[in-house]
Amino acid sequence: MKKLALALGLAVTSILANAADPLNGTVWKTIDDKTKQPKALVKFTEQKDGSLNASIQSVLTSGEENACTKCEGFYQNKPLKGVTIVKGLKSSGNGSYAGGTILDPKNNKTYKLKGAISADGKKLELRGYIGVAAIGRNQTWVRAN
Repeated sequence: MKKLALALGLAVTSILANAADPLNGTVWKTIDDKTKQPKALVKFTEQKDGSLNASIQSVLTSGEENACTKCEGFYQNKPLKGVTIVKGLKSSGNGSYAGGTILDPKNNKTYKLKGAISADGKKLELRGYIGVAAIGRNQTWVRAN
């Protein structure tokens, strides 16, 4: 009986571990869509509701790490490190994501967000937009871990 309970416990633990989203805990290097230069390292964390948020772990662009001058509320005039720039991103299945928002700290604008992980898991293609996805900007983030 003890062996059966142990086997069942291990099976449930394995299922729960596999249920975590593949983005959860991963770190990505953001790449500016205009300059093509690395900007920051961002880490995704899964929330209690299963959605994903992502926060800046470090700023890679010299001179931009000191303050979120255009941010409003809690983040105003605070270092960019720790700012949550992605909120509420949800898996659509097959490595695709939708339903989230992304903050651009340079202009304090929030955009709707959708994206997908590349087949090799090394790139994250994101599209931020207002209204419809046809009107927006793309960014490709590169996996850092």
